[in-house]
Amino acid sequence: MGPKQRQIYNTIEMKILLEKSEAEEMFYSSLCNGLGELSYYGLKLSFFDQDYDAASKKLKKTSPNSVFYEDVLMQILRDGKKLSVIDLENGGDYSVSIDLNDVHERVALTPLRHLMDAINENGDAVTADCILQSVFFKEVVFG
Repeated sequence: MGPKQRQIYNTIEMKILLEKSEAEEMFYSSLCNGLGELSYYGLKLSFFDQDYDAASKKLKKTSPNSVFYEDVLMQILRDGKKLSVIDLENGGDYSVSIDLNDVHERVALTPLRHLMDAINENGDAVTADCILQSVFFKEVVFG
């Protein structure tokens, strides 16, 4: 190919469709494996204390000895409440709230290589971080 010729690349758009339960499972796993990453970006997870208490009480009725933080966060969403990310370092530009519908719709927005790692259960903290960012920001903003 000569210097004045250019190669044209075809781009392929692909959309991954996930069942709601699959999206929830991947998001839950990401909460377990990547939630700490948010602090590196000057972000803090937030929710209403009363929502946390209500979700925790609900879970303790069915599983009194095995209620974990991430379980409660998922229950908050399942109860129709929101989880928020508060931006502490970027002038509030990245403060946002999500609900369970956002989880269902946005996990699939995760960059394909990370989404496939999650689907194939080969994910790590980076995978989890990318899923969390995709759900909260609709894209990977940091890192």
